[in-house]
Amino acid sequence: MAKSLSEFVCQNCGHHAPKWLGKCPECNGWNTFSEEILKARSKNSRSGGTTAPGKYGGVQAITEVQGLTQARWTTGIKEFDRTLGGGMVEGSLILIGGDPGIGKSTLMLQSMGAIARSGKKVLYVSGEESPSQIKMRAERLNALSDHLLISSEICIEDVQRLIDKVNPDVLVFDSIQTFYTAELTSAPGSIGQVREVAFKIFQDIKKRSIPALLIGHITKDGAIAGPKSLEHIVDTVIYFEGEKGHSYRILRAIKNRFGSTPEIGVFEMGAEGLNSVENPSEIFLAERPTDCPGSVIVSSVEGSRTLLVEVQALVTSSSSIGMPRRVATGFDPTRMTLLIAIMEKRLGLHFQGEDVFVNIAGGLKVSEPAIDLGIATAIAGSLKNQLIDLKTVMIGEVGLTGEVRSVMQLDSRIMEAERLGFQRCVLPSTGVKEKSFPNSNIELCFVKSLAEAFDVVFS
Repeated sequence: MAKSLSEFVCQNCGHHAPKWLGKCPECNGWNTFSEEILKARSKNSRSGGTTAPGKYGGVQAITEVQGLTQARWTTGIKEFDRTLGGGMVEGSLILIGGDPGIGKSTLMLQSMGAIARSGKKVLYVSGEESPSQIKMRAERLNALSDHLLISSEICIEDVQRLIDKVNPDVLVFDSIQTFYTAELTSAPGSIGQVREVAFKIFQDIKKRSIPALLIGHITKDGAIAGPKSLEHIVDTVIYFEGEKGHSYRILRAIKNRFGSTPEIGVFEMGAEGLNSVENPSEIFLAERPTDCPGSVIVSSVEGSRTLLVEVQALVTSSSSIGMPRRVATGFDPTRMTLLIAIMEKRLGLHFQGEDVFVNIAGGLKVSEPAIDLGIATAIAGSLKNQLIDLKTVMIGEVGLTGEVRSVMQLDSRIMEAERLGFQRCVLPSTGVKEKSFPNSNIELCFVKSLAEAFDVVFS
């Protein structure tokens, strides 16, 4: 009888060790190792089984490989299809992560209900809710269908036997951390269980050529619990973002083997579920104040979509001594501190003793450097207590010497600004060389430095 082997795995980062350690050498976490029993293998066993025919066995020239036809299935939700690159590809494994209560299960049930109504058979396997609970949500979301099958089985071997019996067209696992395999003795949700279950699902759907969606919890630092090994197995990784106090949600693809990244979809959470937002710029700008310094419109490109969003800044006298606050919501706080240092050094503005707060309106998170110029302008406008023209859009990256650097896709940013009725764009001076600018009536102001940009907007 083959001897069973075991190893110790860190539940934070997935680091493997032959014996128990008090402190993980990879993530420096304490008491994070747990023992996992490995499946025994015969000494004479060989992985791979039979060898594929060909001149070199399983190896063949890339010119002889049969091409993949990407047959896509639409989900019935436009913004979800956009994020996936046009729909779900047969045999693809899609991982969707997000904070608890953000709307992951709602999105899945809503989209699977639409697919089931189109005649395809959907198997929704939930380890977190009972069938009666799922039906209550399905009634609210109008997702009831005879082709939508529900199961609460959490053993992956039993689920595979259920798949053989039902033969579904689409699979959903909610959530991947609740499932386990009988081949491991560790508890469901552990690193080994999540990785092994995901790999079994991956092998099964590739053999059947059906799409599968996994819902995954995220950790305190915002990463999908698994950890990264789970993201490497799947074909597509999508994060569901948004603040619970806001009604808008962002679906962002950070990995997609069958589409572009980072593509986003915008939703509005309503009483009857998630509604697609086809013109998010208009939504984000709808409640913009008209008489408050520190409000600036910036242009951001997310995947194939151009968004105009409002940046709000507030500079006020600090109540703390020697340690003014620097708080940013929806934007990198370190980048904001860097822009403040540039304005102090290059423009002589004084922020000592001033608290600075920056917010991207609407609960949106933007990391693109093209909004640097807008962030700096909003902060300076609040400090100077000067209004900025409501019909002006700021576009550009700011360097350490105070120069305004070029950004990509200036033409699409200008077209979006003109479509929404803006009359002036402040752009990097290198944009003069662009030959693809659309013929428009919008005024283009090319600037080389932050000082020139401030002369334009504060004159």
